[in-house]
Amino acid sequence: MMAQTNSAPTRVVVIGAGIGGLTAAALLARRGYEVVLLEQAGVPGGCASTFKRRGFTFDVGATQVAGLEPGGIHHRIFKELGLEVPAATLCDPACAVFLPGEVEPIRVWRDPAQWQAERQRQFPGSEPFWQLMAALFRYSWAFQSRDPVLPPRNLWDLGQLLQALRPSTLLTAPFTFATVGDALRGLGLGGDRRLRTFLDLQLKLYSQVDADATALLYAATALGLSQAPWGLYHLKGSMQVLSNRLMAAFHRDGGKLLLRHRAEHIHTQAGRVTGVTLRHLKTNQTWVEAADHVVANVTVQNLVELLGEATPSGYRRRVKNLPPSSGAFVVYLGVDQQAIPAECPPHLQFLYDYEGKIGENNSLFVSVSRAGDGRAPEGKATIIASSFTDVSQWWDAGVDYASLKQHYTQQAISRLSHYFDLNDATLLHIEAATPRTFARFTARDRGIVGGIGQRISTFGPFGLATRTPFPNLWLVGDSTHPGEGTAGVSYSALTAVRQIEAGF
Repeated sequence: MMAQTNSAPTRVVVIGAGIGGLTAAALLARRGYEVVLLEQAGVPGGCASTFKRRGFTFDVGATQVAGLEPGGIHHRIFKELGLEVPAATLCDPACAVFLPGEVEPIRVWRDPAQWQAERQRQFPGSEPFWQLMAALFRYSWAFQSRDPVLPPRNLWDLGQLLQALRPSTLLTAPFTFATVGDALRGLGLGGDRRLRTFLDLQLKLYSQVDADATALLYAATALGLSQAPWGLYHLKGSMQVLSNRLMAAFHRDGGKLLLRHRAEHIHTQAGRVTGVTLRHLKTNQTWVEAADHVVANVTVQNLVELLGEATPSGYRRRVKNLPPSSGAFVVYLGVDQQAIPAECPPHLQFLYDYEGKIGENNSLFVSVSRAGDGRAPEGKATIIASSFTDVSQWWDAGVDYASLKQHYTQQAISRLSHYFDLNDATLLHIEAATPRTFARFTARDRGIVGGIGQRISTFGPFGLATRTPFPNLWLVGDSTHPGEGTAGVSYSALTAVRQIEAGF
């Protein structure tokens, strides 16, 4: 289907102005579609938006970006939209990981040789594992760069997949059903607690599950992207810069943005979607916005809720049987610069007890602002610390929510004080977010974050497609391939736009 017909342009309603929705909306508007973008919050960006307090600017969720380098997904999208890539600095090391009882971190350097020396020193005897991961990354990344559609759902998708295949891609086939844990055991490294714990921590950030559950091919890509010529970036200003650039292109190309408007129902008729019921959150007015296509930048759980009884039973059953997704507890601190140790890396990860689980404040992923990056006044800094958490406890009808939130906040600050100098003089602002907070501001089901987890059963060819059971309804975001992160959701948006353009 072409964007422009003899009568009127194809009309697309995009639900959700997170990065996935913004990307899809901007690309479609650029290609001549009539696009209405809905967002229930007061600002676009979703989990990659920001908020301001007392002169500090805090990134809500996402704090780093991949894909800004030439050929990277953000670079490609900004080039098509005629935009400059936002100013950013490389994170080097990408992360500094502190294991329990250790004062020297494991530094994930961007330079491949430097990272190789670091890991050989930290994990003696592990090099066969890292060489395997590097080889799988080379083959998988070359395949991914040719824009395959995964998982394929019709002949056009299959054609795109086949065009992306090369003989080298087949070298990854024997590892399709392997996890990282399988590879470690196969190489005789299954008993290396430090190595496994390090991988558990890193993979939880990218795949939402630990080494035993993460698909090996996914892990190879996730762990490989931090090395040159790729890398992770720290945006100058805030994560909101990414959204602002996309919004500028969207408005320039005639897109219509409706903030503080909530999608309440997706209407279907004769096997196709026909429109979306909206509610204006200030006036409480409702109406139906007609659409030729609907792009849903929501969790797949939210999509089933929006479709209601129209959801096909098989699709509903698959979503219901997905493993539980995680939530996040996040503490946002505005501090005096004196609280930050000298030479502090921009991103750190702490595990406090080997016997505890990854999450629930036993592990913290920490992002620290840099001088002059626009996140804090001169002489001050921001610290954002997040931990995975079981969402169910935050929604338990019998829980004392305020006390639980206070307990998590105090515990996080106490643990952060082992590294940062946090006291009454240096702590200038304290704020926390729970799954309830994320549910309220992002409308994500129960406040879950990070997608559905990159297990064998849910990654790549076995995951959820951008195509849904309805031919003109598209799912983008971290529920679909290739998963979480601004780069991942942008790729899913590009895939859906290509599928809409193809008309199949």
